[in-house]
Amino acid sequence: MVKLIVDGKEIEVPDHYTLLQAAEAAGAEIPRFCFHERLSIAGNCRMCLVEVKYGPPKPAASCAMGVTNIRGGRDGELPEICTNTPMVKKAREGVMEFLLINHPLDCPICDQGGECDLQDQAMAFGIDASRYQEDKRAVEDKYIGPLVKTVMNRCIHCTRCVRFTTEVAGISELGLIGRGEDAEITTYLEQAMTSEMQGNVVDLCPVGALTSKPFAFTARPWELNKTESIDVMDALGSAIRVDTRGREVMRIMPRVNEEINEEWISDKTRFIWDGLRTQRIDKPYIRVQNRLQPATWQQAFEAIAAEVAKTSGDKIGSIAGDLASVEEMYALKSLMASLGSSNVDCRQDGTKLDPELGRGSYIFNPTIEGIEDADALLIIGSNPRFEASVLNARIRKRFRKGPFPIGVIGENADLRYEYEYLGAGPQTLNDLAGGQLSFAETLKNAKRPIIVIGQGALSREDGMAVLSRAAQLARDVGAVSSNWNGFAVLHTAASRVGGLDLGFVPGEGGADAATMLQSMDVLFLLGADEMDMSAKKAKFTVYIGSHGDAGAMNADVVLPGATYTEKSGTWVNTEGRAQMTSRAGFAPGDAREDWAILRALSGVLGKTLPYDSLGALRAALYAEFPHFADIDEVAESDEYAINAAAEKGGEMSDQPFISPVSDFYLTNPIARASAVMAECSALARNNFKAAAE
Repeated sequence: MVKLIVDGKEIEVPDHYTLLQAAEAAGAEIPRFCFHERLSIAGNCRMCLVEVKYGPPKPAASCAMGVTNIRGGRDGELPEICTNTPMVKKAREGVMEFLLINHPLDCPICDQGGECDLQDQAMAFGIDASRYQEDKRAVEDKYIGPLVKTVMNRCIHCTRCVRFTTEVAGISELGLIGRGEDAEITTYLEQAMTSEMQGNVVDLCPVGALTSKPFAFTARPWELNKTESIDVMDALGSAIRVDTRGREVMRIMPRVNEEINEEWISDKTRFIWDGLRTQRIDKPYIRVQNRLQPATWQQAFEAIAAEVAKTSGDKIGSIAGDLASVEEMYALKSLMASLGSSNVDCRQDGTKLDPELGRGSYIFNPTIEGIEDADALLIIGSNPRFEASVLNARIRKRFRKGPFPIGVIGENADLRYEYEYLGAGPQTLNDLAGGQLSFAETLKNAKRPIIVIGQGALSREDGMAVLSRAAQLARDVGAVSSNWNGFAVLHTAASRVGGLDLGFVPGEGGADAATMLQSMDVLFLLGADEMDMSAKKAKFTVYIGSHGDAGAMNADVVLPGATYTEKSGTWVNTEGRAQMTSRAGFAPGDAREDWAILRALSGVLGKTLPYDSLGALRAALYAEFPHFADIDEVAESDEYAINAAAEKGGEMSDQPFISPVSDFYLTNPIARASAVMAECSALARNNFKAAAE
């Protein structure tokens, strides 16, 4: 710890602090453009100048100078800095004057207007006139892809975007070329950026040089209603803010959550919003003469009731999709039980995870933040870059900190960090578990190793055997102990952990998802669109969901539901953390919240569910499953579940592990309805073909 004086106030701060951090710890406000807490220090905007007493008689850049680099007085006085003296004021005004020499001052047409750091700091630290009469320089705008719009005349060369792509995203796609007046930020060859997290440069840019291309010229910040919510595009549960105008979602922004996403979100999370308003189901439909025809709610319910009356409970089934909330799955499970059916399944991809083994066998036990405490990593059957981009950035962050050996069994893909490729499939896992590979010693010598197993290893016929072998390996190398649980299951579906917690899996004698698709007389699909519908032989299918995707196209009755931005719902992320979304808008037309649809349907079927409101439903849910009420908390790790999984055993096939995410941009109905995601997908495919050639 170091003691120093800031504006006459004595404080004590850690010795790794910069002067800027020390000043802010003392309550002083320091303007900055290039400095960012999660990026390396550049020290090139000079806006954060302060006066250092007992030092050189000139302002010092507080972001680039540590508290241990300044000295006290000759008579033992503490080091002292001043943030509001005439010297500092004059220096900041001079810096602001320089920054505005070439800035086009086009605030009225700039999308950054109203939330621009340059605007705010010009008001606070600028002067009312400029002494420069020369012509402003002009810089050509660059094409860097369909997501980020560039107006490079506004660029102040803070290099935040350059440092983000290099350090966080893991690919050097942006750089600064030229010197002085000829300096430019560019992609060198003016190609589209390929990172799945490139949209974060929009938030990082302190001026209007990089803005959201899909959002361009659509709304001003002060017109929008802002709702804090949770993302469901993957299983991480990143903290987001949904901005709406009227009933339309206009954009999605990240919120800070140090335990999950820090302040980053993936491009799919950020730019999915146009898919929320297109290809929507806004009224019930009934299939008549092999065509879906609009109907009333009463007609749709009566058609379902007629089919249910013709059959027995053992021939009625339900499959929950990847975006279903806990509340609607709980309501559907209760309805199925009242009809005498144990045919329920939330595992539409066929993953072999079983809640009877214990919760620790299907969650990310070390937690996402715990990756930073790990000292070795093994990835089995997963491509975290596409399955969980923000988690992949956390792995890269740990990789950059120092020695962090990473081994991969599965696809030999570009993960944006170096790793040791061990092999493609189960035989490699057997060799590693048998100590035949040197990486086994690396795991054993690590104090806190993590073994990540993905759905590419679990969504197979031998998925349980693979899970068991991975659990045995985790136990043998010491990844599971009383003070560390490094066994981590990485999910791709936002609803999966919540469904497993609910026991939304086949009961005694019940059929799994694949069997239900082939054999049921009446099949309920709760937003289930990721299955091969060409294999469907179920006689009568009811689809409850928001978009006209595969499930709706193959249904006999379609009931319009709400998306995650149109309802308050609970989701449980891959680490077992219960999270709750907030309603940001209302569903279009006659669409209703999914739990309300099921409650109304239960009355028509003569099996009325015992709750008339969301509060009553949650009261029943919390009574049966108390941990859902512990919002934003992760229960302690359960090492006994890993032991139970390890005891399962079984034979593994020779087939290699393949990630279930073949196209990052088109993984769910909302994404497939998005024109922006379609453009990104096409661009990614073209880039892949060009690289292959």
